[in-house]
Amino acid sequence: MYNYLRSITLFAGLLAFTAAHAQIKTPAPSPVSKSSQEIGLTKVEIEYSRPSAKGRKIFGDLVPFGEMWRTGANASSKVTFGDDVKVAGQDLKAGSYALYTIPGEKEWTIIFYKNTTFWGVPEPKDYKEEDVAAKVVVPATMMGDMVETLTIDLNNLRNNSASLEIRWERTRVSIPLVFDVDSRVMADIKTQMEGPSANTYYSAARYYYEEKKDMKQALEWVNMSLSKGGDKFWILRLKANIQAELGMYKDAIATAERSTALAKAEGNADYPRMNEKSIAEWKKKM
Repeated sequence: MYNYLRSITLFAGLLAFTAAHAQIKTPAPSPVSKSSQEIGLTKVEIEYSRPSAKGRKIFGDLVPFGEMWRTGANASSKVTFGDDVKVAGQDLKAGSYALYTIPGEKEWTIIFYKNTTFWGVPEPKDYKEEDVAAKVVVPATMMGDMVETLTIDLNNLRNNSASLEIRWERTRVSIPLVFDVDSRVMADIKTQMEGPSANTYYSAARYYYEEKKDMKQALEWVNMSLSKGGDKFWILRLKANIQAELGMYKDAIATAERSTALAKAEGNADYPRMNEKSIAEWKKKM
């Protein structure tokens, strides 16, 4: 009985200790927002914390003019570009960047910073000019409607462009983004119009050979692979095997010898051994 009561007492004490030390979960004053948007062929992601005005004057007061701002709350706001982009006419490589800004009454300086690990803006001693991937100046405009909560998003979507917009209180800043969609589409069109690649023909020929399907078709495909991609010792080895399957032993030997020469030139010892063994077997069948 004593042990039973003692166990109940210990358990009750443990519950009281846990309750006393439990953390109360409350709403974040500046909740985190994560968004993703496709612009043409490129994905752009934005991650930032969203403070609200709550009756305060924001720009020129809570957020001073002429000073670098984290463009949000808590950790630095981040923008990730899946492809290279022009930001207000300036080249910016694909990647993730901290979005820092220097607000002004009539224009803002926008900074895309390579180091995204800072909690807010870096201290002057930590700020490195070489980590500035792009710095542009864009106009700030006044809006008629009040925006209570900081908003960073993408608008004016086109096939190859959009605007990265920052809106809070009655201030709006728009940063033009332009992506090189045309060259990617034209390159894809060219590739598709040229038909299957050398590797595609090689893969099809190898499958037909291994599964002992139509060897004439396999030979046609392996020749297309060589025509598109040039002579490769492993592709020539496949061609020799297909020729042998078709009873073309003389041609198979010549192809295998070409494969051996290329393999030796590239320092490969395995293919010459395989070719020599096959050549010996094919010679017996001639």
